[in-house]
Amino acid sequence: MKNIRFLYLLIILLLTYSCSEKKDVVKEKKEKPAVTILIQPFKDIKSETVAKVAGGIKNVYPNVKVLDAIDFPENTYYKERNRYRADSIIKFLNKETKEGFVTIGLTTKDISATRGKIKDFGIMGLGYTPGKACVASNFRLSKENKDEQFFKIAIHELGHTQGLPHCPEKMCFMRDAEGKNPTNEETDFCKKCKTFLINKNWKFSSI
Repeated sequence: MKNIRFLYLLIILLLTYSCSEKKDVVKEKKEKPAVTILIQPFKDIKSETVAKVAGGIKNVYPNVKVLDAIDFPENTYYKERNRYRADSIIKFLNKETKEGFVTIGLTTKDISATRGKIKDFGIMGLGYTPGKACVASNFRLSKENKDEQFFKIAIHELGHTQGLPHCPEKMCFMRDAEGKNPTNEETDFCKKCKTFLINKNWKFSSI
């Protein structure tokens, strides 16, 4: 009988101790607000084209705002090749982009950047990993599905700004073009790239 009472008291003491024991307080991380994508068209591009690209981006990521068209800064023009330097465009857009935003410039002009030993290499888009700004051009795109291809170039460069590298998946928006135009094969961000963006607090329209 004494053993039963002792056991009973022991259980009560253990329960009391466990209830009074201090629990570690886990501080909840403040969730950063979802980034806003700013679409900055240059004056050479038609508003209809901008609207189609913006619509494509919104189907993937809804937090988008289209800005009024602007002129190219003078220092972005590369007279020798009649092109615009993508790195100079990004540098300009970077200065105009506040925290919590990412800007993509859209143009129909030929753009270029230094690639390896080639000082002036023609490209479809450029975005730094990571960064606050990027640029996309439809100058080198084929006539068929041009607006859809343009959207895919844009979303690819936006992915770079969020820290995404090139992806080995052929159907993914983040695949490496390798100097070609494989956009017609791309259908979406692959699962790995999408998870990465969700962890960056991207709020997808559909998953």
